[in-house]
Amino acid sequence: MRLVILGGGESGVGTAILGKKKGYEVFVSDFGKIKENYKEVLIINGIAWEEEKHTEDLILNADVVMKSPGIPDKSPIVKLLLKKGISVISEIEFAAPFTDATIIGITGSNGKTTTTMLTHHLLKSAGLNVGLGGNIGKSFAWQIADNKYDSYVLELSSFQLDGIVNFKPQIAIITNISPDHLDRYDYKYENYIDSKFRITMNQTEDDYLIYDADDEAMNDWFKTHTTKAKLIPFSLTKTFSEGAYLKNNKMEIKINQEEFTMDTEHIALEGKHNMKNAMAATSVAKLMQIRKATIRESLSNFQGVEHRLEKVLKIQNVQYINDSKATNVNATFFALDSMNTPTVWIVGGVDKGNDYNELMSLVREKVKAIICLGVDNKKIIDVFGNVVDMMIEVDNMSDAVRMAQRLSEKGDAVLLSPACASFDLFENYEDRGKQFKQAVKNL
Repeated sequence: MRLVILGGGESGVGTAILGKKKGYEVFVSDFGKIKENYKEVLIINGIAWEEEKHTEDLILNADVVMKSPGIPDKSPIVKLLLKKGISVISEIEFAAPFTDATIIGITGSNGKTTTTMLTHHLLKSAGLNVGLGGNIGKSFAWQIADNKYDSYVLELSSFQLDGIVNFKPQIAIITNISPDHLDRYDYKYENYIDSKFRITMNQTEDDYLIYDADDEAMNDWFKTHTTKAKLIPFSLTKTFSEGAYLKNNKMEIKINQEEFTMDTEHIALEGKHNMKNAMAATSVAKLMQIRKATIRESLSNFQGVEHRLEKVLKIQNVQYINDSKATNVNATFFALDSMNTPTVWIVGGVDKGNDYNELMSLVREKVKAIICLGVDNKKIIDVFGNVVDMMIEVDNMSDAVRMAQRLSEKGDAVLLSPACASFDLFENYEDRGKQFKQAVKNL
């Protein structure tokens, strides 16, 4: 059997490794450049590849083709394959038959990364042998080739779902649906909605679909379509005999005659949209029969999304932490509160009328030096000037990080938690966080 893979990125190389292990003759073709680290993996594994071209003779003789999600169906090579009747599938479709693990698939326009990370955190904290993959982390196929997990939590984009035939998760989540990527769907919103619902198309009566019952697009879909899966809705406004909802500042979840409640104030994730993400993830945990105490603890200590208290590197025993997502004082309070070593704090940006006095006791207790990274730092200097030993102003990220390295010593932490918006020096908080991580790596 000849397996041709279009795209030599994470999913492509992972599929190549699994294919090789399962006895396929494998060829990887990338129209762009393949990253050096992926080339090395292909060479070590004796897998044939090409870059910056698609050689038709080497592709059109495939028995099956795995296409990376970034390549549209409209691309010339994909059109040729489909015209010849060659099966073009996604990584998850190729990989799933090679595992008998329980699969939890999560899709949606927004919130799917947080929900995926939180679901993985809940299951892992309970001691389950669980992998994380799909649209984030290590390739699903690669993980199946390498290690044996009993269950997988997969973040799935609509592009990945477009390439499935038989794939089905035992538990599916659709977080929400809003118009996105319509250029790939002939500018028809209904095509995009249908694409998301492909996650449930092969589910049976033994499977579950967890969905946002407040979502207009989903409610409309259910008026004209059905799924065999058992439905578990979640909502901020409605209540259910089976599902997840809010009542008197408590999250309540009723599944299979069992009830779980938790005060919303103890859930680490903030904001209404995150409450929904927490409901969806907790519904999975209940279906997987995780103990209530474990769920409560995991929901209260979850921190795992990029730019949110993200541990970057430890250099000379100093921990660098990226909390660029902290664009207000409340978020920074949470960050400083979680520090248990002397901290060099990088703060500043576009002030939203901040009252920094709320942070005073934490700064006195934990912060040894402050680096102001903003165009106007007057307010921060006025509030904390007499509180810390060292206060320095910089106007770019690499200076901030280099300065922090000088001011820190073994056992300290360097925390980027700006308490401000980023638009004075950066495109957005992600850009700010990425620049911080890059600057740390350049030390």
